[in-house]
Amino acid sequence: MKKQFLIVSLICSQVASATTIKCGGLFDAASGKMLTDQVVTIEGNQFTSIDDYAAQNIDLDYSGQFCLPGLMDMHTHITHENGPNRYIEKFQHNEADVAFNAVVFAERTLVAGFTTIRDLGDAFNVSVALKNAINQGKIVGPRIFTAAKSLATTGGHADPSNGYRDDLFPHTTPDHGVVNGPSDAMRAVRQRYQDGADLIKITATGGVLSQASSGDNAQFNKDELNALIATANDYGFKVAAHAHGKGGMLRAIEAGVSSIEHGTYLDEEVIKAMKKHGTYLVPTLIAGDWVTEKSKIDGFFPAVVAKKAATIGPLLAGSFNRAYKAGVNIAFGTDSGVSEHGRNGEEFGLMVKNGMTQAEALQAATIHAASLLGQENNLGQIKLGYLADMVVVADNPIEEIKTMENIHVVIKDGKIVKQ
Repeated sequence: MKKQFLIVSLICSQVASATTIKCGGLFDAASGKMLTDQVVTIEGNQFTSIDDYAAQNIDLDYSGQFCLPGLMDMHTHITHENGPNRYIEKFQHNEADVAFNAVVFAERTLVAGFTTIRDLGDAFNVSVALKNAINQGKIVGPRIFTAAKSLATTGGHADPSNGYRDDLFPHTTPDHGVVNGPSDAMRAVRQRYQDGADLIKITATGGVLSQASSGDNAQFNKDELNALIATANDYGFKVAAHAHGKGGMLRAIEAGVSSIEHGTYLDEEVIKAMKKHGTYLVPTLIAGDWVTEKSKIDGFFPAVVAKKAATIGPLLAGSFNRAYKAGVNIAFGTDSGVSEHGRNGEEFGLMVKNGMTQAEALQAATIHAASLLGQENNLGQIKLGYLADMVVVADNPIEEIKTMENIHVVIKDGKIVKQ
């Protein structure tokens, strides 16, 4: 029997000046419905028409396949990837090591169908340089909106000095993303602006993978949050808040963050606050599964991390289900970098497994992600005048969501990047 191999090529070729694409099915992100026999025209980097099929010249024929808007992941860490050596690598990796790894992770992410990502915490501002290199066409990767270095409090989740001997790391300051008091909060936001960030990410509570005892305690006080949000508003920044514990979530929501990342211990009071303020939940279910699995392997995590992973990881699915049933805004996000880059599509199956319909999961990664990002007039739909980002899959994802783990074609900005 002759073997067949799937050949993936990152050809980054510009489609013709006006290219017609026939789609057997086309996902309308606004309605959540799959339209049949549609023809999409791309000119330059925009969609210029979407019509019912009629006899005409077709440049790319996907008659038996299904077209969707380019996928969007609202929680990634494109500059690193977890593994058993995570805690020693920060003593070994220089800026160049991080940068070269990030190029590989970016390519994997794009091949998986994610044409736009939000990066929520990097090292050495590599995500800013990576974003610029991609935008300039020097390397292949998704469209990046980055928070650069996320903001923490001393000893909190994302304090870069955690786990270091005292004499091995300098005293942390807002330049390092460490905040103590309203003045520091304002300075840290302004530093991110100078660094080239597109948004702000704070760690409103403890976290799982940091070498600190609590995974859920509140880590910013109200004065710090108010100063931080007010300064972010001055610079046109949205603010994403990593948060597991209830107290930290409530403080962040009331202060005006745009999204809660993870939301492990959300309850009726938190849900009420999120609905009142229009706050999004970015659930990161694959990260919960990943840390739960790895917590069972002796020695994979330091003891203080393993305990938190075993406690918090299994709870993410339940919090997602509660938020979904209550009608909280939900946008797709994986926390990739915790789990392996390129596996982003597995999040769809977990969202469906834990209560969402297939169409709603697809909307979370398209139209709702675009809204959270503030790009609802450019991204998230195959629509006249929108940026020409599209993916093609073999099966109807409204019937078989697992097909989203195997993207056949990726078009970004009018260029074919996977064929």
